[in-house]
Order: sequence, then C-alpha cells, then structure tokens
Amino acid sequence: MAEVPANISIELDVRDLDPPEPLQQALAALPLLKPGEQLRMLHHREPFPLYAMLRERGFTYRTTQMDDGSYEVLIWR
Repeated sequence: MAEVPANISIELDVRDLDPPEPLQQALAALPLLKPGEQLRMLHHREPFPLYAMLRERGFTYRTTQMDDGSYEVLIWR
C-alpha cells in the first residue's frame, strides 16, 4: 500500500453538492497538487466514478467511511 503524504494542501467539502459538481471540483483541483501534497475531499457518498479517472491520471487515493456516514477521500500523486 502506498504511503499517504501527511501534507493536506487542498480540502474540498462537496457533501452538499449535486452531481456532477463533486466530480468536477475534484478533477479541477488535481493539477494544483504538488508531489508530497494531498487533496482531502469529503463526500456524502462513495465517489466510485472518480476512482478510474484518478488512476488514469496517475493519482493514488484512499477512501474512509466516517462515523457520520460520509466519506473522506485522500488523493495524492
């Protein structure tokens, strides 16, 4: 398993947004990530469509379901 960078440089809380806005915001933020940085996205559901797009772009991710039922997705290169 890839080591998760400790530096969160971008935080997106898209829990209140309707599709496709969460996906669009995540993809727009990816070019802003530098090596060693990560994006933290909070989503009200698991963003399955995002995963293949991340892999195609060379990103790694880890998804964790939170106690409130939402999901935290950490994304890094």
